[in-house]
Amino acid sequence: MFDTWLKNYNKFSNEIMYLYVMKIPAVHQVYSGGRMVTYEHLREVVFGKSEDEHYPLWKSVIGGMMAGVIGQFLANPTDLVKVQMQMEGKRKLEGKPLRFRGVHHAFAKILAEGGIRGLWAGWVPNIQRAALVNMGDLTTYDTVKHYLVLNTPLEDNIMTHGLSSLCSGLVASILGTPADVIKSRIMNQPRDKQGRGLLYKSSTDCLIQAVQGEGFMSLYKGFLPSWLRM
Repeated sequence: MFDTWLKNYNKFSNEIMYLYVMKIPAVHQVYSGGRMVTYEHLREVVFGKSEDEHYPLWKSVIGGMMAGVIGQFLANPTDLVKVQMQMEGKRKLEGKPLRFRGVHHAFAKILAEGGIRGLWAGWVPNIQRAALVNMGDLTTYDTVKHYLVLNTPLEDNIMTHGLSSLCSGLVASILGTPADVIKSRIMNQPRDKQGRGLLYKSSTDCLIQAVQGEGFMSLYKGFLPSWLRM
């Protein structure tokens, strides 16, 4: 993992820094902003907590999944550009011509080739992934934090938040990594003039091809960096 990162950083340090400074924050501003506002609203207003201020598990599951779906649908255009630009390093290593000169060019090219619909390419596996990740992330975080505060000497402080985050990131990665792999493959596949994918018909078709061609564990490529990121 670290060898791959260093090799790409040495070759494409400018592109990597551009993604970190300009593109990745833009994705998470839309995605995280959308999902957290939605989750808080569902928890405090729509579903509500119990009398002991506990948020029931079933409400947390539904709220987490709905928040992930809404946040990711809003962020799909920026996420699509991020995923495709991250693949430019691989193309350069393979000696292939680069597709984009920058973020604005990527948006313009996707719009020209697929129209508005093209910006939401791969939105179905994207929201599927977001629903699974947020079900694991937000649900586990709330549940573990509540358990620790009630059943251990720990108080509601940074230590409790850190342990809750560690657990929630693990569960979210276990649930979300397969969907993340499928999402990335669908978003990076070539498309026709109508914006339809040429390699995979759907997320189910991509899942079947991956398992049949590369084995089940191919769905967990990148699990460790995914967990560390979360």
